[in-house]
Amino acid sequence: EPRPTVVPCRPLPARICDVVRSDRPRSCCGMAMAGYRTAKYQLPEWHRRNAGVYYIAIAASEEAERGRAESKHLAKHAAASAQRAQEYSKSTLSQRLDDIHFWRMELQKEIMELDAETNLLAAQKLRLERALDATEVPYAVVIDNLECRERRQPPDLVIDEVERQLLQEADLIRDIRDLLKRTIIQATTQIRSNRIQKENCELDWSDKVETYHIDDKCISYCPDSTNIQSHHSSLKFEENASTPKTWAEFSHDNISRAEQEKLASVQLRSLINNIIHDASEDLRVQRAAGNEALDSHCRQLDEAKLRLEQHLEQILKDIREEEANIVNLKKAIRDKEAYLKVAQTRLYDRSFRPNVELCRDEPQFRLVSEVEQLAVFLEALKRKLMESEQNLKNLEETRMKLEKEIAVKANSIFIDRQKCMSNRVRYPVDLEVASYK
Repeated sequence: EPRPTVVPCRPLPARICDVVRSDRPRSCCGMAMAGYRTAKYQLPEWHRRNAGVYYIAIAASEEAERGRAESKHLAKHAAASAQRAQEYSKSTLSQRLDDIHFWRMELQKEIMELDAETNLLAAQKLRLERALDATEVPYAVVIDNLECRERRQPPDLVIDEVERQLLQEADLIRDIRDLLKRTIIQATTQIRSNRIQKENCELDWSDKVETYHIDDKCISYCPDSTNIQSHHSSLKFEENASTPKTWAEFSHDNISRAEQEKLASVQLRSLINNIIHDASEDLRVQRAAGNEALDSHCRQLDEAKLRLEQHLEQILKDIREEEANIVNLKKAIRDKEAYLKVAQTRLYDRSFRPNVELCRDEPQFRLVSEVEQLAVFLEALKRKLMESEQNLKNLEETRMKLEKEIAVKANSIFIDRQKCMSNRVRYPVDLEVASYK
């Protein structure tokens, strides 16, 4: 502040009144009046005395007038300086309020955006949890299908395409569940980071609001205010006070970290969408492949069962014919044995012819030939009977094998079609749709 002008003090000019002692009037009273003369001043001395008093009074008056002028000028200058200083302080406070308002609004905007982003991420996390819950049914269905197919009988207990697809589907669902669990943990961590950063911004925003009210109240103060008082200890700076640069950097860093968390949250939400979509698509494709393998295998089983039934029908027909053949062979053997008995009886009876009548005549040769021929036929018929009986036995064994195979195929068809395929109807249509329900 410029110092007030000071008028330099100069000594007043002295008035010197010289009185010639020789001109002093002499007393006419002599020594008798000496006592009166020594205690009194002369008239010139009185005038000089008065003139000195007047001069001192005039000097004091001039000095007082000069002091009053200086005081008035100083007071006027001090008032103007105080008013200018207060207006400048008020303008700096107003500028400070604008800065606080700017950062407060930026923080408030960031808090609202971060809160909205956190809510969106929480909704995505809920989708992940619902999608994870939705994978329990497909996994249970696949495991149930595998366990059901373990109950197939040994001829059909093979590692076929259906089992490979089911095992691949089970591995896919486990991988999807692990991925969803890891993503849920990541989303939970990001939500926690968002809330921590939101809390930091809220604390900064709260400090800004309180500071704004304090500075706004400071602007409203004026010399006529009733709530002002002296605070001599307020002149010193606090040791932990920040600078305008560090003050702005603090809010800027909070907003920057909030932006980083918000960007990470947006990227994580996009990743969650892609994960749910890809998992749903992979599960849908694998489900279709499993259903197609099951359907194809059921068709193959139906065809195999149909062929076995056709063969069984043919075997049953062959068994009936073979049984009829055996019956015919047995009848033929019985018939031939009767003819053989007749021939043998004839030969036996002819062996009792007496003496020379025991002749090897033509009937004898014919009967012997007939017996031998009938014996050959009977042997052939018996061999054929044995072959037919063996064939019948083989046909019966084949029938039993075919019936067993048909039962095995029927059991496999029941397991694949009635158990597996009907159970896969509970399969969720779309994992992505299930994540919203």
